Amino acid sequence: MGANEDQEMELEALRSIYEGDESFRELSPVSFQYRIGENGDPKAFLIEISWTETYPQTPPIISMNAFFNNTISSDVKQSILAKLQEAVEVHLGTAMTYTLFEYAKDNKELFMENHHPVHSATSISNIISVETPNTAPSSKKKDKKEQLSKAQKRKLADKTDHKGELPRGWNWVDVVKHLSKTGSKDDE
Repeated sequence: MGANEDQEMELEALRSIYEGDESFRELSPVSFQYRIGENGDPKAFLIEISWTETYPQTPPIISMNAFFNNTISSDVKQSILAKLQEAVEVHLGTAMTYTLFEYAKDNKELFMENHHPVHSATSISNIISVETPNTAPSSKKKDKKEQLSKAQKRKLADKTDHKGELPRGWNWVDVVKHLSKTGSKDDE
């Protein structure tokens, strides 16, 4: 099989394996991102793998330049990339994108053991944490609007037969008005 056939098969496999996985993103048919760790996890990071024309016979391009990784020091990024590069050399000639993503997931704690968030990350996470509480109370307010007051409940109970069903003929006045309007046109 040629490199293109190998790439097509691996692309199909990646799409089926990561279908519905929010951490995986296909940027193009030869470029993929995977978030290692959950959103909000200070030790989460993003790996981008791009295939060259001759991949998998030649190594893919592995990058950690995504904005998501701005809180990670360049030393930690270089350390992660070096460990991933070692894995690339072991798997050279075979489909390895899935293997590299899984290797990173399995070794996340080891990769991030020397991680100390860069100071600018604190302000970003503060902004995120400030926005999050603001969205939560608004959903609580919506819940309160759906609840009825005692007066509204009494009024509803008076209209219904206390089982929640409206009595027979409750809308007859409207029906009669409607028929009288439509019936008068037919008589003419």
